[in-house]
Amino acid sequence: MTKDYLTRSSSGVIRRVRPNGVRTADQNLLEAPEGDFRSTDPWRVMRIQSEFVEGFENLADLGPAISVFGSARTAPGHPDYELAVATGRGLVEAGYGVITGGGPGTMEAANKGAFEAGGASIGLGIELPTEQALNDYLTLGIVFRYFFARKMMFLKYSQGFVVMPGGYGTLDELFEALVLAQTGKVTRFPVVLVNREFWGGLIGWLRASPLGAGFMVGADVDRITMADSVDEIIDVFTKAG
Repeated sequence: MTKDYLTRSSSGVIRRVRPNGVRTADQNLLEAPEGDFRSTDPWRVMRIQSEFVEGFENLADLGPAISVFGSARTAPGHPDYELAVATGRGLVEAGYGVITGGGPGTMEAANKGAFEAGGASIGLGIELPTEQALNDYLTLGIVFRYFFARKMMFLKYSQGFVVMPGGYGTLDELFEALVLAQTGKVTRFPVVLVNREFWGGLIGWLRASPLGAGFMVGADVDRITMADSVDEIIDVFTKAG
């Protein structure tokens, strides 16, 4: 078993150091076991439990917060990066903390805006096959082994999601939130898609195909708001109260 080295910096960032290329905990859990699962999987329950305890303990006093999602590949200077910086700042000025996946790109940008505005800037990282460091703009960071534990923290401690342009990871977080809202697992949970040009095709497809085929109702799509500016984004959350 590969040993994790858990460290906490003076700024409160919790890091797990694991060599690149070493199998992650999620891989070991989800892929078919080579031996008798009874010698491994039941004991993983204790590790999974510890992730939930660690998250609950560290985030319990966070206060109102909004999660911001977007591509890790968005470079500084890109319009999406600069808008994410302004969004992080605007959310703090509106009384919210900011939660991201803790990585580079859009996540870094939103954390930077929140950090520089003097607010709570949270990064919930994930152990990946190739190490991805937490960004430098966090007041608290936690690196999780298991995606499902990390997702629980995003949903439990957020009052809504801001979703900027991104790929599979961004879409995963978006649709999980929408499913939980559709099924009543979370209530009063605004979801804002930033950049109408980027997201407009998706919304059009949802209306034309799943909704058109009767697989959704209008409210399922109407719960999504699109925005292009910080003022529009903040207005959604202040009106939701």
